[in-house]
Amino acid sequence: MNRPTGPIPQNVPVITAAVMAATTMNALDLTIANVALPHMQGSVSASADQITWVLTSYIVAAAIMTPMSGWLAGRFGRKNLMRVSMMGFVLASVFCGTATTLGELVGFRLLQGLFGAALVPMSQAILLDINPPERHGQAMAVWVMGAMLGPIMGPSLGGFLTENLSWRWVFFINIPVGLAAFVGMSFLREGERIERPRLDILGFAMLALAIGSLQLMLDRGQQLDWFSSWEIRFEAVAAVTCFIMFLIQMRLADAPFIDLALFADRNFLFGCIFAFFLGILMFATLSLLPPLLEHLMGYPVLFTGLVTMPRGLGSLITMTLVGRIIHRVDPRLLMLIGMVLSSIAMRSMAGFSLQMDYRLVAVSGFIQGLGIGLVFVPLSTLAYATLDARFRNEGAAMYTLIRNTGAAVGIAVLSAMNIRNSETVHARLVEGLRPDNPAVHNALSSLDFTDRASMVALNAQVNAQAGMVSYVDAFWVLFIGALALTPLILLMRAPRRAAAVKAKG
Repeated sequence: MNRPTGPIPQNVPVITAAVMAATTMNALDLTIANVALPHMQGSVSASADQITWVLTSYIVAAAIMTPMSGWLAGRFGRKNLMRVSMMGFVLASVFCGTATTLGELVGFRLLQGLFGAALVPMSQAILLDINPPERHGQAMAVWVMGAMLGPIMGPSLGGFLTENLSWRWVFFINIPVGLAAFVGMSFLREGERIERPRLDILGFAMLALAIGSLQLMLDRGQQLDWFSSWEIRFEAVAAVTCFIMFLIQMRLADAPFIDLALFADRNFLFGCIFAFFLGILMFATLSLLPPLLEHLMGYPVLFTGLVTMPRGLGSLITMTLVGRIIHRVDPRLLMLIGMVLSSIAMRSMAGFSLQMDYRLVAVSGFIQGLGIGLVFVPLSTLAYATLDARFRNEGAAMYTLIRNTGAAVGIAVLSAMNIRNSETVHARLVEGLRPDNPAVHNALSSLDFTDRASMVALNAQVNAQAGMVSYVDAFWVLFIGALALTPLILLMRAPRRAAAVKAKG
Protein backbone atom coordinates (compact mmCIF):
# COMPACT_ATOMS: atom_id res chain seq x y z
CA MET A 1 0.00 0.00 0.00
CA ASN A 2 1.26 3.49 -0.80
CA ARG A 3 1.93 5.70 2.20
CA PRO A 4 2.59 9.38 1.64
CA THR A 5 5.80 10.74 3.10
CA GLY A 6 4.67 14.33 2.64
CA PRO A 7 3.93 16.55 -0.32
CA ILE A 8 6.70 17.31 -2.77
CA PRO A 9 6.80 20.06 -5.44
CA GLN A 10 5.04 19.11 -8.65
CA ASN A 11 4.47 20.61 -12.08
CA VAL A 12 0.76 20.69 -11.34
CA PRO A 13 -0.52 22.23 -14.64
CA VAL A 14 1.32 19.70 -16.83
CA ILE A 15 0.33 16.71 -14.69
CA THR A 16 -3.27 17.93 -14.52
CA ALA A 17 -3.39 18.24 -18.32
CA ALA A 18 -1.96 14.72 -18.65
CA VAL A 19 -4.44 13.06 -16.31
CA MET A 20 -7.28 15.10 -17.83
CA ALA A 21 -6.34 13.76 -21.29
CA ALA A 22 -6.10 10.19 -19.95
CA THR A 23 -9.47 10.41 -18.21
CA THR A 24 -11.21 11.90 -21.25
CA MET A 25 -9.61 9.38 -23.62
CA ASN A 26 -10.76 6.44 -21.53
CA ALA A 27 -14.27 7.80 -20.95
CA LEU A 28 -14.60 8.69 -24.64
CA ASP A 29 -14.01 5.10 -25.72
CA LEU A 30 -17.07 3.96 -23.76
CA THR A 31 -19.37 5.64 -26.30
CA ILE A 32 -17.40 6.75 -29.36
CA ALA A 33 -17.54 3.33 -31.03
CA ASN A 34 -21.33 2.98 -30.69
CA VAL A 35 -22.27 5.02 -33.75
CA ALA A 36 -19.62 3.30 -35.87
CA LEU A 37 -20.86 -0.25 -35.20
CA PRO A 38 -22.83 -0.60 -38.48
CA HIS A 39 -19.73 0.41 -40.47
CA MET A 40 -17.53 -2.00 -38.50
CA GLN A 41 -20.08 -4.76 -39.05
CA GLY A 42 -19.70 -4.57 -42.81
CA SER A 43 -15.90 -4.34 -42.70
CA VAL A 44 -15.39 -7.44 -40.57
CA SER A 45 -18.38 -9.42 -41.91
CA ALA A 46 -20.14 -9.77 -38.58
CA SER A 47 -23.80 -10.20 -37.68
CA ALA A 48 -25.69 -7.60 -35.66
CA ASP A 49 -25.41 -9.81 -32.57
CA GLN A 50 -21.70 -10.49 -33.04
CA ILE A 51 -20.65 -6.87 -33.53
CA THR A 52 -21.97 -5.90 -30.09
CA TRP A 53 -19.03 -7.81 -28.63
CA VAL A 54 -16.90 -4.85 -29.72
CA LEU A 55 -18.63 -2.91 -26.94
CA THR A 56 -19.09 -5.77 -24.48
CA SER A 57 -15.45 -6.89 -24.52
CA TYR A 58 -14.24 -3.40 -23.62
CA ILE A 59 -16.78 -2.90 -20.83
CA VAL A 60 -16.23 -6.31 -19.24
CA ALA A 61 -12.42 -6.08 -19.37
CA ALA A 62 -12.40 -2.58 -17.87
CA ALA A 63 -14.84 -3.61 -15.13
CA ILE A 64 -12.74 -6.64 -14.14
CA MET A 65 -9.44 -4.73 -14.03
CA THR A 66 -10.68 -1.56 -12.29
CA PRO A 67 -10.46 -2.94 -8.72
CA MET A 68 -7.03 -4.39 -9.58
CA SER A 69 -5.66 -0.90 -10.29
CA GLY A 70 -5.43 -0.11 -6.56
CA TRP A 71 -3.18 -3.10 -5.90
CA LEU A 72 -1.06 -2.44 -9.01
CA ALA A 73 -0.54 1.17 -7.94
CA GLY A 74 0.59 0.00 -4.52
CA ARG A 75 3.05 -2.48 -5.98
CA PHE A 76 4.50 -0.57 -8.93
CA GLY A 77 3.60 3.07 -8.18
CA ARG A 78 0.98 5.27 -9.80
CA LYS A 79 3.39 6.84 -12.27
CA ASN A 80 4.59 3.51 -13.66
CA LEU A 81 1.06 2.14 -13.75
CA MET A 82 -0.28 5.20 -15.57
CA ARG A 83 2.51 5.24 -18.17
CA VAL A 84 2.19 1.52 -18.92
CA SER A 85 -1.61 1.85 -19.09
CA MET A 86 -1.43 4.82 -21.47
CA MET A 87 1.06 3.18 -23.82
CA GLY A 88 -0.86 -0.11 -23.78
CA PHE A 89 -4.10 1.73 -24.47
CA VAL A 90 -2.56 3.57 -27.42
CA LEU A 91 -1.09 0.39 -28.91
CA ALA A 92 -4.38 -1.45 -28.47
CA SER A 93 -6.14 1.47 -30.22
CA VAL A 94 -3.74 1.16 -33.16
CA PHE A 95 -4.43 -2.57 -33.39
CA CYS A 96 -8.19 -1.94 -33.21
CA GLY A 97 -7.96 0.55 -36.07
CA THR A 98 -6.07 -1.91 -38.26
CA ALA A 99 -8.15 -5.00 -37.41
CA THR A 100 -9.52 -6.95 -40.39
CA THR A 101 -11.55 -9.66 -38.65
CA LEU A 102 -14.12 -9.69 -35.85
CA GLY A 103 -11.85 -11.82 -33.67
CA GLU A 104 -9.00 -9.31 -33.97
CA LEU A 105 -11.29 -6.36 -33.25
CA VAL A 106 -12.85 -7.96 -30.17
CA GLY A 107 -9.48 -9.15 -28.89
CA PHE A 108 -7.86 -5.73 -29.22
CA ARG A 109 -10.88 -4.04 -27.62
CA LEU A 110 -10.38 -6.46 -24.73
CA LEU A 111 -6.79 -5.21 -24.43
CA GLN A 112 -8.05 -1.62 -24.55
CA GLY A 113 -10.31 -2.30 -21.59
CA LEU A 114 -7.57 -4.05 -19.61
CA PHE A 115 -5.05 -1.24 -20.09
CA GLY A 116 -7.59 1.56 -19.75
CA ALA A 117 -9.11 0.38 -16.47
CA ALA A 118 -6.55 2.14 -14.27
CA LEU A 119 -6.61 5.50 -16.06
CA VAL A 120 -9.73 6.98 -14.47
CA PRO A 121 -9.29 5.94 -10.79
CA MET A 122 -5.54 6.66 -10.74
CA SER A 123 -6.09 10.04 -12.40
CA GLN A 124 -8.42 10.92 -9.55
CA ALA A 125 -5.96 9.73 -6.91
CA ILE A 126 -3.08 11.66 -8.51
CA LEU A 127 -5.05 14.91 -8.61
CA LEU A 128 -5.95 14.53 -4.94
CA ASP A 129 -2.29 13.96 -4.04
CA ILE A 130 -0.69 16.81 -6.00
CA ASN A 131 -3.17 19.38 -4.69
CA PRO A 132 -3.49 20.57 -1.07
CA PRO A 133 -6.83 19.83 0.68
CA GLU A 134 -8.15 23.34 0.09
CA ARG A 135 -7.81 22.78 -3.68
CA HIS A 136 -9.38 19.32 -3.78
CA GLY A 137 -12.66 20.85 -5.00
CA GLN A 138 -10.97 22.44 -8.02
CA ALA A 139 -9.06 19.21 -8.68
CA MET A 140 -12.25 17.14 -8.63
CA ALA A 141 -13.90 19.66 -10.96
CA VAL A 142 -11.15 18.97 -13.50
CA TRP A 143 -11.40 15.23 -13.01
CA VAL A 144 -15.19 15.12 -13.34
CA MET A 145 -14.94 17.30 -16.43
CA GLY A 146 -12.83 14.67 -18.14
CA ALA A 147 -14.91 11.74 -16.87
CA MET A 148 -18.23 13.29 -17.92
CA LEU A 149 -17.34 15.03 -21.18
CA GLY A 150 -16.01 11.82 -22.72
CA PRO A 151 -19.40 10.04 -22.86
CA ILE A 152 -21.13 13.29 -23.85
CA MET A 153 -18.74 14.00 -26.74
CA GLY A 154 -18.43 10.37 -27.85
CA PRO A 155 -21.49 9.94 -30.09
CA SER A 156 -21.06 13.23 -31.99
CA LEU A 157 -17.28 12.84 -32.41
CA GLY A 158 -17.70 9.21 -33.44
CA GLY A 159 -20.34 10.19 -36.00
CA PHE A 160 -18.15 12.95 -37.44
CA LEU A 161 -15.08 10.73 -37.79
CA THR A 162 -17.05 7.82 -39.25
CA GLU A 163 -18.87 9.94 -41.84
CA ASN A 164 -15.90 12.06 -42.92
CA LEU A 165 -12.98 9.63 -42.55
CA SER A 166 -13.54 6.03 -41.50
CA TRP A 167 -14.72 4.02 -38.52
CA ARG A 168 -11.05 3.22 -37.89
CA TRP A 169 -10.47 6.81 -36.83
CA VAL A 170 -12.61 6.37 -33.71
CA PHE A 171 -9.57 4.38 -32.50
CA PHE A 172 -6.77 6.31 -34.20
CA ILE A 173 -7.94 9.51 -32.46
CA ASN A 174 -6.52 8.04 -29.25
CA ILE A 175 -2.94 8.06 -30.56
CA PRO A 176 -2.07 11.79 -30.23
CA VAL A 177 -4.07 12.17 -27.00
CA GLY A 178 -2.48 9.12 -25.39
CA LEU A 179 1.06 10.03 -26.42
CA ALA A 180 0.65 13.57 -25.06
CA ALA A 181 -0.67 12.19 -21.76
CA PHE A 182 2.25 9.71 -21.63
CA VAL A 183 4.80 12.52 -21.99
CA GLY A 184 3.00 14.72 -19.45
CA MET A 185 2.96 11.91 -16.88
CA SER A 186 6.78 11.84 -16.90
CA PHE A 187 6.66 15.09 -14.87
CA LEU A 188 4.99 13.31 -11.95
CA ARG A 189 7.30 12.77 -8.98
CA GLU A 190 5.98 10.26 -6.49
CA GLY A 191 6.68 11.11 -2.88
CA GLU A 192 5.57 7.84 -1.37
CA ARG A 193 7.41 4.70 -0.40
CA ILE A 194 6.19 1.78 -2.47
CA GLU A 195 5.47 -1.36 -0.52
CA ARG A 196 4.91 -4.68 -2.21
CA PRO A 197 1.69 -6.15 -0.78
CA ARG A 198 0.89 -9.79 -1.42
CA LEU A 199 -1.95 -10.23 -3.89
CA ASP A 200 -5.05 -11.95 -2.54
CA ILE A 201 -5.55 -14.06 -5.64
CA LEU A 202 -8.74 -15.75 -4.44
CA GLY A 203 -10.34 -12.42 -3.46
CA PHE A 204 -9.46 -10.84 -6.80
CA ALA A 205 -10.65 -13.89 -8.74
CA MET A 206 -14.04 -13.94 -6.98
CA LEU A 207 -14.57 -10.20 -7.47
CA ALA A 208 -13.47 -10.38 -11.13
CA LEU A 209 -15.84 -13.29 -11.83
CA ALA A 210 -18.71 -11.53 -10.04
CA ILE A 211 -18.18 -8.28 -11.99
CA GLY A 212 -17.63 -10.04 -15.32
CA SER A 213 -20.74 -12.20 -14.91
CA LEU A 214 -22.86 -9.18 -13.94
CA GLN A 215 -21.63 -7.14 -16.90
CA LEU A 216 -22.29 -9.97 -19.34
CA MET A 217 -25.77 -10.49 -17.89
CA LEU A 218 -26.62 -6.79 -18.19
CA ASP A 219 -25.17 -6.44 -21.68
CA ARG A 220 -26.72 -9.57 -23.22
CA GLY A 221 -29.91 -9.79 -21.19
CA GLN A 222 -32.17 -7.94 -23.61
CA GLN A 223 -30.83 -9.84 -26.63
CA LEU A 224 -31.51 -13.20 -24.95
CA ASP A 225 -34.85 -12.28 -23.33
CA TRP A 226 -33.35 -12.12 -19.87
CA PHE A 227 -34.12 -15.00 -17.48
CA SER A 228 -35.78 -17.14 -20.11
CA SER A 229 -32.20 -17.81 -21.29
CA TRP A 230 -29.96 -20.36 -19.61
CA GLU A 231 -26.95 -18.13 -20.23
CA ILE A 232 -28.47 -15.19 -18.35
CA ARG A 233 -29.57 -17.40 -15.45
CA PHE A 234 -26.11 -18.92 -15.22
CA GLU A 235 -24.46 -15.48 -15.24
CA ALA A 236 -26.84 -14.20 -12.55
CA VAL A 237 -26.14 -17.16 -10.26
CA ALA A 238 -22.39 -16.86 -10.91
CA ALA A 239 -22.43 -13.12 -10.09
CA VAL A 240 -24.26 -13.59 -6.78
CA THR A 241 -22.28 -16.68 -5.72
CA CYS A 242 -18.88 -15.19 -6.54
CA PHE A 243 -19.72 -11.93 -4.78
CA ILE A 244 -20.75 -13.76 -1.60
CA MET A 245 -17.52 -15.77 -1.73
CA PHE A 246 -15.59 -12.50 -2.23
CA LEU A 247 -17.16 -11.01 0.91
CA ILE A 248 -16.34 -14.15 2.90
CA GLN A 249 -12.75 -14.05 1.68
CA MET A 250 -12.46 -10.38 2.64
CA ARG A 251 -13.48 -11.27 6.20
CA LEU A 252 -11.17 -14.27 6.52
CA ALA A 253 -8.02 -13.26 4.61
CA ASP A 254 -5.02 -11.88 6.52
CA ALA A 255 -4.30 -9.43 3.69
CA PRO A 256 -7.59 -9.05 1.77
CA PHE A 257 -7.68 -7.80 -1.80
CA ILE A 258 -9.98 -4.93 -0.69
CA ASP A 259 -9.67 -3.75 2.88
CA LEU A 260 -13.26 -3.44 4.13
CA ALA A 261 -12.06 -0.76 6.56
CA LEU A 262 -12.23 1.46 3.50
CA PHE A 263 -16.01 1.57 3.91
CA ALA A 264 -15.84 2.45 7.59
CA ASP A 265 -15.47 6.07 6.46
CA ARG A 266 -19.01 7.44 6.50
CA ASN A 267 -18.58 9.93 3.67
CA PHE A 268 -16.90 7.41 1.39
CA LEU A 269 -19.57 4.77 2.05
CA PHE A 270 -22.53 7.06 1.35
CA GLY A 271 -20.60 8.72 -1.49
CA CYS A 272 -20.27 5.34 -3.21
CA ILE A 273 -23.96 4.53 -2.63
CA PHE A 274 -24.96 7.92 -4.02
CA ALA A 275 -22.59 7.49 -6.99
CA PHE A 276 -24.14 4.11 -7.80
CA PHE A 277 -27.68 5.49 -8.04
CA LEU A 278 -26.48 8.68 -9.70
CA GLY A 279 -24.83 6.53 -12.36
CA ILE A 280 -28.23 4.93 -12.98
CA LEU A 281 -29.98 8.28 -13.31
CA MET A 282 -27.44 10.21 -15.38
CA PHE A 283 -25.96 7.60 -17.71
CA ALA A 284 -29.32 6.00 -18.46
CA THR A 285 -30.43 9.38 -19.80
CA LEU A 286 -27.38 9.55 -22.08
CA SER A 287 -28.20 6.08 -23.45
CA LEU A 288 -31.87 6.90 -24.13
CA LEU A 289 -31.53 10.19 -26.00
CA PRO A 290 -29.51 9.21 -29.12
CA PRO A 291 -31.87 6.40 -30.26
CA LEU A 292 -34.89 8.59 -29.47
CA LEU A 293 -33.59 11.45 -31.61
CA GLU A 294 -32.22 9.33 -34.44
CA HIS A 295 -34.89 6.62 -34.72
CA LEU A 296 -38.08 8.43 -33.72
CA MET A 297 -37.32 12.04 -34.66
CA GLY A 298 -35.21 11.17 -37.72
CA TYR A 299 -32.25 13.37 -36.74
CA PRO A 300 -28.93 12.62 -38.51
CA VAL A 301 -26.05 11.50 -36.29
CA LEU A 302 -24.23 14.83 -36.52
CA PHE A 303 -27.36 16.84 -35.75
CA THR A 304 -28.05 14.56 -32.77
CA GLY A 305 -24.59 15.40 -31.51
CA LEU A 306 -25.22 19.14 -31.93
CA VAL A 307 -28.60 18.97 -30.18
CA THR A 308 -27.13 17.10 -27.20
CA MET A 309 -24.03 19.31 -27.01
CA PRO A 310 -25.68 21.90 -24.67
CA ARG A 311 -25.57 19.23 -21.94
CA GLY A 312 -21.79 19.32 -22.08
CA LEU A 313 -21.79 23.12 -22.15
CA GLY A 314 -23.97 23.24 -19.03
CA SER A 315 -21.63 20.82 -17.25
CA LEU A 316 -18.59 22.90 -18.19
CA ILE A 317 -20.17 26.06 -16.79
CA THR A 318 -21.08 24.61 -13.40
CA MET A 319 -17.90 22.55 -13.06
CA THR A 320 -15.83 25.68 -13.57
CA LEU A 321 -18.01 27.59 -11.09
CA VAL A 322 -17.98 24.83 -8.48
CA GLY A 323 -14.21 24.53 -8.65
CA ARG A 324 -13.94 28.19 -7.60
CA ILE A 325 -16.53 28.27 -4.80
CA ILE A 326 -16.62 24.77 -3.33
CA HIS A 327 -14.17 25.62 -0.53
CA ARG A 328 -16.47 28.46 0.57
CA VAL A 329 -19.86 26.73 0.20
CA ASP A 330 -21.20 23.57 1.81
CA PRO A 331 -20.84 20.90 -0.93
CA ARG A 332 -24.15 19.37 0.14
CA LEU A 333 -25.96 22.58 -0.77
CA LEU A 334 -24.41 22.50 -4.24
CA MET A 335 -25.46 18.86 -4.63
CA LEU A 336 -29.00 19.72 -3.55
CA ILE A 337 -29.24 22.48 -6.16
CA GLY A 338 -27.78 20.12 -8.76
CA MET A 339 -30.34 17.40 -8.00
CA VAL A 340 -33.17 19.94 -8.21
CA LEU A 341 -31.93 21.08 -11.64
CA SER A 342 -31.54 17.47 -12.78
CA SER A 343 -35.09 16.71 -11.61
CA ILE A 344 -36.42 19.73 -13.51
CA ALA A 345 -34.61 18.54 -16.64
CA MET A 346 -36.01 15.01 -16.39
CA ARG A 347 -39.50 16.38 -15.77
CA SER A 348 -39.08 18.43 -18.95
CA MET A 349 -37.97 15.32 -20.85
CA ALA A 350 -41.11 13.57 -19.65
CA GLY A 351 -42.97 16.10 -21.81
CA PHE A 352 -41.27 15.04 -25.07
CA SER A 353 -43.50 14.30 -28.07
CA LEU A 354 -43.13 13.52 -31.77
CA GLN A 355 -44.19 17.10 -32.54
CA MET A 356 -41.59 18.76 -30.30
CA ASP A 357 -38.97 21.20 -31.50
CA TYR A 358 -35.27 20.39 -31.12
CA ARG A 359 -34.98 23.37 -28.78
CA LEU A 360 -36.81 21.46 -26.05
CA VAL A 361 -34.12 18.77 -26.22
CA ALA A 362 -31.32 21.34 -26.14
CA VAL A 363 -32.78 23.36 -23.24
CA SER A 364 -33.58 20.31 -21.09
CA GLY A 365 -30.11 18.94 -21.81
CA PHE A 366 -28.49 22.24 -20.85
CA ILE A 367 -30.38 22.28 -17.53
CA GLN A 368 -29.39 18.70 -16.85
CA GLY A 369 -25.77 19.56 -17.67
CA LEU A 370 -25.87 22.35 -15.10
CA GLY A 371 -27.16 19.85 -12.55
CA ILE A 372 -24.54 17.23 -13.42
CA GLY A 373 -21.71 19.68 -12.75
CA LEU A 374 -23.23 20.73 -9.44
CA VAL A 375 -23.60 17.12 -8.27
CA PHE A 376 -20.58 15.16 -9.46
CA VAL A 377 -17.85 17.59 -8.36
CA PRO A 378 -19.08 18.05 -4.74
CA LEU A 379 -19.84 14.33 -4.52
CA SER A 380 -16.27 13.40 -5.45
CA THR A 381 -14.97 15.98 -2.97
CA LEU A 382 -17.18 14.73 -0.12
CA ALA A 383 -16.42 11.07 -0.80
CA TYR A 384 -12.69 11.62 -0.16
CA ALA A 385 -12.99 14.42 2.42
CA THR A 386 -12.22 12.23 5.43
CA LEU A 387 -10.75 9.14 3.77
CA ASP A 388 -7.32 8.18 5.08
CA ALA A 389 -4.65 8.80 2.43
CA ARG A 390 -3.46 5.18 2.69
CA PHE A 391 -6.81 4.07 1.23
CA ARG A 392 -6.68 6.49 -1.69
CA ASN A 393 -5.63 3.97 -4.36
CA GLU A 394 -8.22 1.38 -3.33
CA GLY A 395 -10.80 4.08 -2.72
CA ALA A 396 -10.43 5.58 -6.19
CA ALA A 397 -10.66 2.14 -7.80
CA MET A 398 -13.77 1.12 -5.84
CA TYR A 399 -15.49 4.49 -6.32
CA THR A 400 -15.01 4.24 -10.09
CA LEU A 401 -16.11 0.60 -10.15
CA ILE A 402 -19.28 1.27 -8.14
CA ARG A 403 -20.23 4.32 -10.22
CA ASN A 404 -19.68 2.42 -13.48
CA THR A 405 -21.68 -0.54 -12.18
CA GLY A 406 -24.57 1.80 -11.43
CA ALA A 407 -24.34 3.18 -14.95
CA ALA A 408 -24.35 -0.35 -16.43
CA VAL A 409 -27.35 -1.38 -14.32
CA GLY A 410 -29.25 1.79 -15.21
CA ILE A 411 -28.62 1.46 -18.94
CA ALA A 412 -29.63 -2.22 -18.96
CA VAL A 413 -32.77 -1.78 -16.85
CA LEU A 414 -34.02 1.35 -18.64
CA SER A 415 -33.32 -0.14 -22.07
CA ALA A 416 -35.17 -3.35 -21.22
CA MET A 417 -38.07 -1.40 -19.71
CA ASN A 418 -38.18 0.85 -22.75
CA ILE A 419 -38.34 -2.01 -25.25
CA ARG A 420 -40.93 -4.02 -23.33
CA ASN A 421 -43.07 -0.98 -22.61
CA SER A 422 -42.99 -0.03 -26.30
CA GLU A 423 -44.33 -3.47 -27.24
CA THR A 424 -47.08 -3.22 -24.63
CA VAL A 425 -48.15 0.26 -25.74
CA HIS A 426 -48.05 -0.84 -29.39
CA ALA A 427 -50.45 -3.70 -28.65
CA ARG A 428 -52.75 -1.35 -26.73
CA LEU A 429 -52.81 1.22 -29.53
CA VAL A 430 -53.51 -1.41 -32.18
CA GLU A 431 -56.52 -2.60 -30.18
CA GLY A 432 -58.05 0.85 -30.57
CA LEU A 433 -57.53 1.07 -34.35
CA ARG A 434 -61.04 -0.04 -35.27
CA PRO A 435 -63.52 1.65 -37.62
CA ASP A 436 -66.12 1.67 -34.81
CA ASN A 437 -63.81 3.74 -32.59
CA PRO A 438 -65.03 7.37 -32.97
CA ALA A 439 -61.60 8.74 -32.01
CA VAL A 440 -59.97 7.30 -35.14
CA HIS A 441 -62.99 6.77 -37.42
CA ASN A 442 -62.22 9.71 -39.73
CA ALA A 443 -58.56 8.80 -40.06
CA LEU A 444 -59.26 5.13 -40.83
CA SER A 445 -62.11 5.80 -43.25
CA SER A 446 -59.67 7.03 -45.90
CA LEU A 447 -57.39 3.99 -45.61
CA ASP A 448 -57.46 0.98 -47.90
CA PHE A 449 -56.99 -1.99 -45.58
CA THR A 450 -56.15 -4.21 -48.56
CA ASP A 451 -53.22 -1.99 -49.54
CA ARG A 452 -49.99 -3.29 -48.00
CA ALA A 453 -48.18 0.06 -48.28
CA SER A 454 -50.96 1.82 -46.34
CA MET A 455 -50.82 -0.77 -43.58
CA VAL A 456 -47.04 -0.51 -43.34
CA ALA A 457 -47.27 3.28 -43.06
CA LEU A 458 -49.98 3.00 -40.40
CA ASN A 459 -47.89 0.50 -38.41
CA ALA A 460 -44.90 2.82 -38.62
CA GLN A 461 -46.96 5.62 -37.07
CA VAL A 462 -48.15 3.29 -34.31
CA ASN A 463 -44.56 2.19 -33.65
CA ALA A 464 -43.42 5.79 -33.41
CA GLN A 465 -46.19 6.72 -30.97
CA ALA A 466 -45.56 3.60 -28.86
CA GLY A 467 -41.84 4.32 -28.83
CA MET A 468 -42.32 7.90 -27.67
CA VAL A 469 -44.72 6.82 -24.91
CA SER A 470 -42.15 4.30 -23.64
CA TYR A 471 -39.39 6.94 -23.63
CA VAL A 472 -41.63 9.37 -21.77
CA ASP A 473 -42.41 6.69 -19.17
CA ALA A 474 -38.67 6.07 -18.75
CA PHE A 475 -38.04 9.77 -18.13
CA TRP A 476 -40.84 9.79 -15.55
CA VAL A 477 -39.11 6.92 -13.74
CA LEU A 478 -35.82 8.86 -13.78
CA PHE A 479 -37.57 11.98 -12.48
CA ILE A 480 -39.08 10.07 -9.54
CA GLY A 481 -35.73 8.37 -8.91
CA ALA A 482 -33.94 11.73 -8.76
CA LEU A 483 -36.42 13.00 -6.17
CA ALA A 484 -36.03 9.83 -4.10
CA LEU A 485 -32.21 9.99 -4.22
CA THR A 486 -31.91 13.61 -3.07
CA PRO A 487 -32.42 13.04 0.72
CA LEU A 488 -29.35 10.76 0.74
CA ILE A 489 -27.25 13.95 0.56
CA LEU A 490 -28.08 14.63 4.21
CA LEU A 491 -26.28 11.45 5.31
CA MET A 492 -22.89 12.88 4.31
CA ARG A 493 -20.94 15.41 6.37
CA ALA A 494 -19.44 18.62 5.07
CA PRO A 495 -15.60 18.44 4.95
CA ARG A 496 -14.87 20.82 7.85
CA ARG A 497 -17.41 19.24 10.16
CA ALA A 498 -16.31 15.76 9.13
CA ALA A 499 -12.69 16.59 9.79
CA ALA A 500 -13.55 18.00 13.20
CA VAL A 501 -15.52 14.91 14.14
CA LYS A 502 -12.67 12.70 12.99
CA ALA A 503 -10.15 14.71 15.02
CA LYS A 504 -12.25 14.40 18.17
CA GLY A 505 -12.64 10.70 17.68
